[in-house]
Order: sequence, then C-alpha cells, then structure tokens
Amino acid sequence: MDWASVAGVLLALAGIIAGQTMEGGKLTSLLQPAAFAIVVVGTFGAVLLQTRFKTFVRGVRMLRLVFAPPKDTRAALARDINAWNLAARRDGLLSLERYMLASKDQFNTKGLRLIVDGIAPEKLRQLLDTEITAYETAERQAVRIWESAAGYSPTIGILGAVLGLIHVMENLTDPSKLGSGIAIAFVSTIYGVGLANLFFYPIANKLKAIVTQAVHQQEIAAAVFYDIATGDHTRVIDERIATLLREH
Repeated sequence: MDWASVAGVLLALAGIIAGQTMEGGKLTSLLQPAAFAIVVVGTFGAVLLQTRFKTFVRGVRMLRLVFAPPKDTRAALARDINAWNLAARRDGLLSLERYMLASKDQFNTKGLRLIVDGIAPEKLRQLLDTEITAYETAERQAVRIWESAAGYSPTIGILGAVLGLIHVMENLTDPSKLGSGIAIAFVSTIYGVGLANLFFYPIANKLKAIVTQAVHQQEIAAAVFYDIATGDHTRVIDERIATLLREH
C-alpha cells in the first residue's frame, strides 16, 4: 500500500471540509447527488467517447496502482542480469534457456529467447525496441484517460452550473425550489474543478511515473540482452546495473 497516496487523498478532502467548516458552511451543502452525477457521469462519458473501450477499461484498472504500486524489481533484475551474464560467459548463450523457462516476466523471457534462438544482435535490439514502444504506447494511452477526465470535468462542472441556473429560472415563482437549483449550480463547479485538480491530474501523473519506471527498466534489460548477444565486456553490463540501481 502506498500510504502517501492515501494520505494525499485524505489531506485534500480534509482541506475542503476544514475550509467549509471554518467559513461557517455546512458539510451537507457540498453533498449534491445531482451535481455529482452530472460531473462524474458526464466526464467519463466524454472520456469513453474519445477512447477505445479496451483502453478505457485498462486505464480504470490502472487506478489501483496509485494506491498499490507494483513491487520494486530493480534489485531482482540486477541479480538476474548478473546471473545471465555469468552463465553466458561460462557456459555459452544456449545455457540461458533455463533462465528463459524460469522467468515470469514476458519481456525478459522474450529477450532471452531471442538470444537462445541465435537472432543477430542488431535484429534482437530492433525487436526489443519495438516491443518497448508498443508497451509504452498502450500504457500511456490508458493513463491518458485520467488526463482527459481532468480536462473535461471543469467544463462539465460549468455545464452543471448552467443546468442549475436554468432550474432556478424555471422556478422563480416558487421560492422553495430556488435553493436546490442554486446549490446544484455552484456545487457542480466545485466538483468539476476539485476532481480535476485534486484527483484526476494527480492520478495521471502518478501513473505516468510508474509507466516511465517500467519502460526504463525494459530499456536497460534490452541493452543488456544486446550486450550479452554481442559478447560485450562485463564492465559495460556492470555500468548498466549501476544505472538501474540509481533510479528513483
């Protein structure tokens, strides 16, 4: 569990609640189901309209990574790289087959398989680079739904405000209905701007950082596979391991 993300959500909510209370307002005045429905449903409807359904679902599922980020595998990858390099130099490239069969990482399995199959180093690097590009593109498209939601929600909030004002204008002769219309008008704007800046943008940025980390590790692994295939000096591989472990 990433407790910093949990604390961030709680702190954002606490700030809004504290500010509302300090101003003498009631918390219940911020709880407007109609405004929430307009902003949230409208925002995700717009996002779904511009996105393939598969990508949309993938992006929604990635939300869990904000609070339960993937395990840091840098140290494990560094150990694997050392093992691959040692085995290749001591027993030959074909000895990497046992590591290929034991690997649970699809990218590493593919890299090892290409080495064992005797693919030319330049072609191996090209294939792995293509794999990285495809992975990064798919992941960033999924993350982009949160950026899109952050862009749409303030505008949808304004739309909710206009709808609320229309409701007010239609009931000028009935003072008992004016309050709810005005509340929807203003709270819709709060929901739109608040969700965009307190949740959607931070979620998108957190997910982009996670994707960047994963892509960087794949790039280092691809470079190592190329080094092993070309029989490059062990010192070069050691430097790549050092770079991997310096990542934050």
